Amino acid sequence: MPDQLNALVPIVHAGATWFMVGLIWFVQIVHYPLMGSVPDAAATAYARSHQRRTTWIVAPVMLIEAMSAAALFFLPLGRFNGTPLLWTGLLLLVAIWISTFAVLVPLHERLARQPHPRIVRGLVVWNWVRTISWTARGIIALGLLR
Repeated sequence: MPDQLNALVPIVHAGATWFMVGLIWFVQIVHYPLMGSVPDAAATAYARSHQRRTTWIVAPVMLIEAMSAAALFFLPLGRFNGTPLLWTGLLLLVAIWISTFAVLVPLHERLARQPHPRIVRGLVVWNWVRTISWTARGIIALGLLR
């Protein structure tokens, strides 16, 4: 079983991370900028629907990524323990989760209550933290596959 775990956990981790890399670039370049084009009359309903629908896609993958990152870090998987790549990836994951729940989620909640172009701009600007962090994590996840 440990050999199978050694092989499976990095693959699951890389898959979840790269799913999020692709999704976050789509959100950064396409989705968030287009939010500013939603007419004021529909913006509140759109923002609420966006939050609800996005959660169903993002939450499970973020949890899989976090659990597999923890498994790489805490389980006795040999070659990964204590590597700078692992530590860096974990710190980036913490930055992603903090920026998501301390900054981006509150911005989405404000947007759902009272839409304003400034809030959309804030989403675009703050999302760069996640976009860069997830991209770096994707590179690290590939490095952990070796």
